[in-house]
Amino acid sequence: MNKPKDARAAAQKYIALNRKARHDYLIINTIEAGIVLLGTEIKSLRTGQASIQESFAVPKDGAFFLVNAYIAEYQKAGTHLQHDTKRPRKLLLHKKEMNKLLGAVKKEGMTIVPLGLYFNKRGIAKIELGIAKGKHQQDKRETIKQREWNREKARAMKRN
Repeated sequence: MNKPKDARAAAQKYIALNRKARHDYLIINTIEAGIVLLGTEIKSLRTGQASIQESFAVPKDGAFFLVNAYIAEYQKAGTHLQHDTKRPRKLLLHKKEMNKLLGAVKKEGMTIVPLGLYFNKRGIAKIELGIAKGKHQQDKRETIKQREWNREKARAMKRN
């Protein structure tokens, strides 16, 4: 049996997706980052209780933090072991990646938005970050028109 060329894509099981990010932002580049989690957070992620819809990454003290990401409390843990559901979580990046992100944020005014939260093939929680530029309302309409045109074109080609 042949394995797919992109083994990472085949192994990913997404916990949370930020579909609205691709609509609201023009994604220039993507980077995979690790995320520092507590024990109850990882258990909660394994049950699929997370949301990254309103979250974003910010630089602070020479590191990047994921702000406003929601990871539900783990119900089977005691009350004294629970984590804060919307606490800032440190992102694990290489120095070169960190400098690239920092340059994009400071010089070019880009935003760093999370696109997806998943477990890699080794079972480690990873987050896919996108270096993005905000879209105006006209750009969003243009994207929708282009997508509908591509669908219509594919239908016409399929009929012929």
